[in-house]
Amino acid sequence: MFTGIIEEVGTIRKVITGQTSGSIEIQASRVLQGTRTGDSIAVNGVCLTVTSMQADSFTADVMPETLRRSNLGSLRKGAGVNLERAMAADGRFGGHIVSGHIDGTGTIASMRREGNAVWVSVTCPEAILRLIVEKGSICIDGISLTVASVDQAGFKVSIIPHTGAETTLLRRSPGEAVNLENDIVGKYVERLLQPYTGSREQEKTSTITREFLSKYGF
Repeated sequence: MFTGIIEEVGTIRKVITGQTSGSIEIQASRVLQGTRTGDSIAVNGVCLTVTSMQADSFTADVMPETLRRSNLGSLRKGAGVNLERAMAADGRFGGHIVSGHIDGTGTIASMRREGNAVWVSVTCPEAILRLIVEKGSICIDGISLTVASVDQAGFKVSIIPHTGAETTLLRRSPGEAVNLENDIVGKYVERLLQPYTGSREQEKTSTITREFLSKYGF
């Protein structure tokens, strides 16, 4: 589990991609401290397993599903990536619950400065957008952020100077893809309120009513 609080920005040193899989080597320093082979590190919000370590870098394998779901397949040598080690059991919970299993990608639509902050607008598929709520949490490229507003095409976040300086988000340009992970609480609630029969794609009408929810304190 992660928190969405980025520890450092690493640099892509090498990317090896095949038709079905690949590997990635990332130059880093802080996230290497106390890390061993087999540990998890979130790279732009994607949970990857460390397969080998060097003095100033680590290597991880990338599965086909990861390449399909994320922007990791578009990374090139020299690109910056947001890094976070898995949360220690006795660590401080500074962001929100982040699994490192992203739901898909969105697209940077625009950036607009307002005072000391920058408004970032992101468009995304309806399957992701329906679980995004105003003032709720969203993870963008591994960064835990508060949703400032939502519309029919996407959502907006406001980036403070510290977040802008310590992550890669403001280095992005309109049209670029970003990894998105919905708040896991919303995903569980949706699943529980929309039971399935047979295949997962075949929904049935929920038997949960407003009176049922009210009776049990919701």
